[in-house]
Amino acid sequence: MDTADSGSTDLDRARTRTGKRPGRRTQGASMADVARLAGVSSQTVSRVSNGYDGVNEETRQQVLAAMKELGYRPNSAARALKRGEFRTIGVITFNLSTTGNMRTLEAIATSAAQDGYAVTLLPVAVPTQDEVRGAFSRLGELAVDAVIAIMEVHLLDAATISLPPHVQVVVADSDAGDRYAVVDTDQAGGARAAVRHLLDLGHRTVWHLAGPEESFAAQRRADAWNAALTEEGRVAPPLVRGDWSAESGYRAGLLLADERDCTAVFAANDQMALGLLRALHERGRRIPEDVSVIGFDDIPEAGSFLPPLTTVHQDFAEVGRLCVEGVLRRMHLDATEHGTTLVPTKLVVRASTAPPPTGELRDGDSRVSLDAG
Repeated sequence: MDTADSGSTDLDRARTRTGKRPGRRTQGASMADVARLAGVSSQTVSRVSNGYDGVNEETRQQVLAAMKELGYRPNSAARALKRGEFRTIGVITFNLSTTGNMRTLEAIATSAAQDGYAVTLLPVAVPTQDEVRGAFSRLGELAVDAVIAIMEVHLLDAATISLPPHVQVVVADSDAGDRYAVVDTDQAGGARAAVRHLLDLGHRTVWHLAGPEESFAAQRRADAWNAALTEEGRVAPPLVRGDWSAESGYRAGLLLADERDCTAVFAANDQMALGLLRALHERGRRIPEDVSVIGFDDIPEAGSFLPPLTTVHQDFAEVGRLCVEGVLRRMHLDATEHGTTLVPTKLVVRASTAPPPTGELRDGDSRVSLDAG
């Protein structure tokens, strides 16, 4: 054997046949170029680039090495047409500013990537039927296989809003399980757990700092708060409403600080709870000695609030996983089932809740007129 040939690999010999040298990159390399360099058929290159089984590992590595050397990138559009799948999931959402929507979106993207899918995001500023139709039309032009809609606002339960037919869709955070496949956090269960925790500590009632009226999640939490108090024979104080922001929680806290009967507050999210804590501190109301505060979401910073915040944990990762799992099942099995899948919540007890102060005042009329709008 010639010395120059000793220790040579099949890829080295293929380079000799094709005239390619290590480190040399060819612009616009084709599948045939890769096949010649790797010493295999174009069909084998196609199977490797499409991730099909049936190629032994040694050959696969030969092909991948040739692709890398030539700078070859598979034509995703042609591959999609051949397989009838773009491996992209569209996501429509109407609000990117809320913690819940952002974390749900992050979870969807992570779960989709684990299954080999990309995500195309289409924010919609105005929640109207025309905007919904336009969003689906634009996603169709962007070549997506299916759609996940994060409908945090009341839309699908309104007669004027519907999703286009013949589109594989899973909806997150909605009250439309009678018409669509819906994945949602157990909003009511989490709110009930928060109220029960405060009542079990000895508080005579629980005030509620609710989210905006148009929010499905806020309505679910407010309804569950009221129902939990009613079931225990407690009087529900006037509902105070915020907009999910810490600033709105601060404004509400300034009002609640003057309510001497207020010894426990359930805030519909952690950001509003943060503003509430600040207002109570500024007004000299100690947490939790004078007022217990509980939030909802369990954001990563909740344990660093002053004091660390008791809150309801939402499993956003599981919501995202189930959304992706559901939409892929509908794509591949042509499933048409509808209904709501609820992801359980968990109460996380920290230092912001405690028994009420000794000598807590009896229930009575509120001293301050609160804006319920």
